[in-house]
Amino acid sequence: MHHATICVHGGAEPHAETGALNMPIYQTSTYVQDSPGQPRLYDYARAGNPTRTAAEEALALLEGGACAYSFASGLAAAQVAIQLLDQGSHVLVCEDVYGGSGRLFTDIMARYGLEFDFIDMAEPQAIAAAIKDNTRMLWIESPTNPLLHLVDIRAAVEIAAPRAITTVVDNTFASPVFQSPLALGADVVLHSTTKYMGGHSDMIGGALIVNRDDLAARIKFLQFAAGAIPSPFESFLLARSVRTLHLRMQRHQENALRIAQALEHSGRFAAVIYPGLPSHPQHALAKKQMRGFGGIISLRVHGGQAAAEDFFQKLRLFKLAESLGGVESLVNHPETMTHASVPLARRQQLGIDGGLIRLSVGIEHCDDLLADLGVG
Repeated sequence: MHHATICVHGGAEPHAETGALNMPIYQTSTYVQDSPGQPRLYDYARAGNPTRTAAEEALALLEGGACAYSFASGLAAAQVAIQLLDQGSHVLVCEDVYGGSGRLFTDIMARYGLEFDFIDMAEPQAIAAAIKDNTRMLWIESPTNPLLHLVDIRAAVEIAAPRAITTVVDNTFASPVFQSPLALGADVVLHSTTKYMGGHSDMIGGALIVNRDDLAARIKFLQFAAGAIPSPFESFLLARSVRTLHLRMQRHQENALRIAQALEHSGRFAAVIYPGLPSHPQHALAKKQMRGFGGIISLRVHGGQAAAEDFFQKLRLFKLAESLGGVESLVNHPETMTHASVPLARRQQLGIDGGLIRLSVGIEHCDDLLADLGVG
């Protein structure tokens, strides 16, 4: 089936007993058993919940995976993915990974005997050169947050797989509508479902999707044993939101491409970064491994942080806020907001400075957004 159809029907079978079109919110902590140790389908809500199951089935179908597991946040999902590793393992991470992920790795997980190196993954040769004897995982974002760099996922997998290295791809920015990492050979796909999957800035969540039975069994155990699960209501919101994902992503991209073109044409910015622009250095790769370019644009303004703050003050529709991927348009200052936890030296090396701005383009009428940005 096409993604548009999967979005509407995935995990959304009518309720068997009542015929309810939407999955009910099963607000329960436990389930009655017919005899000791003989539950029907569920025994305890940390282990499973019908509302959560419906959302997870939809996510698995969208990503082309066999199993999906949902969590209380994107970072909770990231922590479980790292906990697939044994002590002493080495992880290669794309250098401009989301600040929260980098903080999780270096400030928390490294204390438990794991080793992390942050490298530029633009060229597959750099990945191969950085692999150590104890390398057990590649951690890829593509596109990255906030610089919108791409990694050739298939090329990375071809390096990792023969060495028994697990490839994790954070697919949050692209969504399964525009990119399918499992089909490109990745082992694990991660989402912050807070973003495009939830799509309405009203929930927090995360997910891991896999095809391998061994990974599925371990993730399921960690989900249960560590317990960072979403509530039934968060699961309901996610399942509801997925049904419009395809429509929303199409509008996000249409608006973002038109805005990126207008911003670049205006000549007012030091750089306009968007994978859908021919000026993006990895535009050819974006066209090869993605079905669309997403709704995120990054800008560099002349004049640094003072100019960025002046830019923010003039906006009315674009709201200054953390997060992204909602139906409304947001603007973000990565250096002081989403990536403030990244060490200063690394921010400077990457080019995450006071003049960098990230736009999350919503689904409003594009003419109004262009006018708000002063290029309409």
